[in-house]
Amino acid sequence: MTPDEIEQAIRELQDRQAIHDCLMSYSRGIDRLDRDLLLSVYHPDAIDDHGVFVGGPGEFVDWAVAMHTKTHLSHQHCVLNYTVDLDGDVAHTETYYMFVGMNREGSPLAVSGGRYVDRLEKREGRWAIATRVCIRDWAPLDEVPKTLDAAAMTVVKGLDDATIARMRSGAQPARDRSDVSYRRPLEVDPNRLPGR
Repeated sequence: MTPDEIEQAIRELQDRQAIHDCLMSYSRGIDRLDRDLLLSVYHPDAIDDHGVFVGGPGEFVDWAVAMHTKTHLSHQHCVLNYTVDLDGDVAHTETYYMFVGMNREGSPLAVSGGRYVDRLEKREGRWAIATRVCIRDWAPLDEVPKTLDAAAMTVVKGLDDATIARMRSGAQPARDRSDVSYRRPLEVDPNRLPGR
């Protein structure tokens, strides 16, 4: 390898590690209900489409902390396989997750799995999420579903009709190239944002 190739390889490894650290910080932040740590993984103008919630970082963090505080005694957002498609100062990632929570009511344990599909950007030397779409791939159900329905795959129960409709109008899991993880660039439909 030439010195330039070595420098490029080191820069790419540093970027990949910073992206990985960002994704790990999300899990730690949400599980510790640490507002500042959670906010640090997003750029201020980011959009998070969690299906149940769509909006900016501050609103998302407030919603997520309140929801988990009300619903769970404890929880873990375990991240598993992940891929990084790195292109300069933009990266598209797909990170598998498994959620496990100790419920405050009902059945003691909530379990589900899915993926975080992210577009991260490096701005002023810092990698952070610019766009996130959360895809729910599975959850324990009482019967085999006819189709994969994000509204049925959430551990958040008792959703109102408007929230169920919002979840069904967003990205759904797909086992082909129509899946949201293939979108470049990853963007959230502006019509999904509140007030539009």
